[in-house]
Amino acid sequence: MSNLYQKFTLGEVITAQQQDFFTKNGFIHFKNFIKPETVNDIIRASEQVQQHWIANKIEKVNGVPIKYGRDLDGSPIVQRFAFINQHHAALAEFTKDPRFKVLLNLVGPQARLGISEKDGMVFNHYVNGPESSFTKMGWHTDGLRDIFHGQKLNPMLNVGIHLSTLKPENGGLRILPGTHKQGLYSMLFRKRYFLDNNADKNEIAIVPEAGDLTIHDGRLWHRVAQSSVTGEPSRRRVIYIPIIAGKYEPKHEESPTAFYQRFTSLVK
Repeated sequence: MSNLYQKFTLGEVITAQQQDFFTKNGFIHFKNFIKPETVNDIIRASEQVQQHWIANKIEKVNGVPIKYGRDLDGSPIVQRFAFINQHHAALAEFTKDPRFKVLLNLVGPQARLGISEKDGMVFNHYVNGPESSFTKMGWHTDGLRDIFHGQKLNPMLNVGIHLSTLKPENGGLRILPGTHKQGLYSMLFRKRYFLDNNADKNEIAIVPEAGDLTIHDGRLWHRVAQSSVTGEPSRRRVIYIPIIAGKYEPKHEESPTAFYQRFTSLVK
């Protein structure tokens, strides 16, 4: 395995080796964070939330647009949930796992899990079918939202809990290691935000098994590659929760839709 892609096991502390790897590359992969039964419980919870949102025609949560699509049988599904932790007790409880506090050490003592900020716990459900509206996502950095808000670029990490076992042909997260150290110009103009989904010769494919956890720095350039297979083998689910620092800015029912979120229709 390349030195740019090692897999680790999360313990009671972040080891010096793990911290060094993350600092250098801007991402890290931990194996077997949750058990298969927990994976299944989370998926079932998402399906219950989905049923409620579809029945009640929920369009936004705390100002964040909800992305709907069609499953392989043509039935409606939610393909991107925001703040799903606020809509199911099991998911709210999951965010209290004490191991998340261990992960905060990658940022420092001022870090917190953003369960009520940004987009909260995001649940992404990708499937490559004829009526899907969410199969890929172009190159971007997560730090752009702070710039749009006219704010200082504060530390932000994206914690991914993977609910599907993937091979490279299944698509999924692609990253450019080390780009979290780039200057502001490169952060803004290295790629065409969300419009460019072309493979990069320097990219690395994140290839998890169900239950794995990954973290990537919000300043890191990354994309979500489309599955090269179709139908049921293309289905993949992943949760993202931000680790953030800086001013506490929780969202609520009256929160406005951010400028950059108006471009979600570009994600197909």
